[in-house]
Amino acid sequence: MTTVPIPADWPTTEDEARAVQDELRARVVLDEPGPPPGTGHVTGVDVAYDDARDVVAAAAVVLDAATLDVVAEATAVGRISFPYVPGLLAFREIPTVLAALDALPRPPGLVVCDGYGLAHPRRFGLASHLGVLTGLPTIGVAKNPFTFTYDAPAAERGASAPLLADTEEVGRALRTRTGVKPVFVSVGHRTTLPTACAHTLALTPAYRLPETTRRADALCRRALREAVGPGAEHPAPPHQD
Repeated sequence: MTTVPIPADWPTTEDEARAVQDELRARVVLDEPGPPPGTGHVTGVDVAYDDARDVVAAAAVVLDAATLDVVAEATAVGRISFPYVPGLLAFREIPTVLAALDALPRPPGLVVCDGYGLAHPRRFGLASHLGVLTGLPTIGVAKNPFTFTYDAPAAERGASAPLLADTEEVGRALRTRTGVKPVFVSVGHRTTLPTACAHTLALTPAYRLPETTRRADALCRRALREAVGPGAEHPAPPHQD
C-alpha cells in the first residue's frame, strides 16, 4: 500500500479548482476510438473515505478484458485533498487514485471510473480529469444521472437512451441487466461513446455494475479498514463529478 501526500500545488479553493478544470478540459481527446472491448487489460478505480480521520483509500484493479480475471491490483492511502463540493469531487480523489495506478505492476489499459466524464456540468468529471493527467483512455460509469435527463431505455439488456443536458448528448443511460435500472455511461478521454457502452456491457455479464467497479470498490474498502481500523468503512459519497 502506498502512502500519498497532498501535492504542494494542489488547489485549495473552489475558484482554483475550477480554473484547473478550465485549463485541462481543452486537452480532452474525443476523436480516438479507444481499445476494442474484450482485448488487453481494463482497470477499475474507486475510493473510500474516513472523513473523521481525514483518510482516503484508493484502489486500482486490473482485469483481463477477455476473461474478467484479476491480473493485478494496488492500493494507496492519503489525506483527503479537497472539501466535498459537488462538481469538484475529482480533487478529493485524484492524488490517491494516481498513486494506486502508478503502483500497478503492468499498464492498466482502459480505466473505468465510478463516476462521470463529459456527463458533468463543466464537461470535465473524474474520468476526463484522470484521463488527461495520465494520457490513458478512460470512461465513466455512474450509478445515477447527476443533473441530466433521459428517457427510460427499453427493458432488455443492451438498450440505451441519450443522457441529455438540454439537447446536448453527454452520455448514455445503458441497461446492463434486463428490467434493472440503467447505469450512466460517458466518455472520459481517448475513446468514443459507442466504445464506452460496449466496454460497459462486456464488463457486466452478471451484475448491474461493471466488474471493474465491483472489484475496486471491495479493495478500497478493505484498504481503508486496514489503514484506520475496524468500523471505518465509508464508501465515497455518490458521485457528482
